[in-house]
Amino acid sequence: MNLPEALPEALDAARLFVAGIAHDGAETVILLAPEEPGFWAHVTAQPEFEDGAADPLDRWSKRVIGRMAAQAGGRALFPSDGPPFPPFYRWAIESGQAFAAPTRLLVHRRMGLQVSLRGALLLPGHLPQPVPGPSPCEGCPAPCTETCPAGAMTATGYDVPACRSFLNTEAGANCLSLGCLARQACPLSRSYGRLEQQSAWHLRQFHT
Repeated sequence: MNLPEALPEALDAARLFVAGIAHDGAETVILLAPEEPGFWAHVTAQPEFEDGAADPLDRWSKRVIGRMAAQAGGRALFPSDGPPFPPFYRWAIESGQAFAAPTRLLVHRRMGLQVSLRGALLLPGHLPQPVPGPSPCEGCPAPCTETCPAGAMTATGYDVPACRSFLNTEAGANCLSLGCLARQACPLSRSYGRLEQQSAWHLRQFHT
């Protein structure tokens, strides 16, 4: 892929990688995700995690990815922008690197169900897209649909209210300390290298 010249070095410095490329109108959408292992140790040492203010990961993402966009002559968008919210789910699917899992969550060819899109660079023109491959869910026994102790993730989708209710119970404390067990059950998730404490942090933010 022909990325702007300075972008690979900036991505390495931020512990991010290109998780997919899509086209939206006359622009190229470059989806950015944590480079694992190593992202969590890097980002939690940044000023946003030390100042005590809310939403440190989103604020770090906007600072770092916003700077990348300016240097590349484009613009940045983030999942938290909105409403209306940018179509990150659609972009990920259209990139050919992510797919709808049986639970309807995104599953990525590298990250599995541990998808965390930190932002997107939108650049003018159309950069080439990587060749898409088959969904990693093809031929998988789908442990993600059987692992959730709340029964909130099944082959028919993700029951968000059931998940939130379960996290309020004593049994849900295990999920809050370990992270989402259904996401971690995905074979690709297990090989991605994301730390347990990072998964737990994300689930606590969801629960707050």
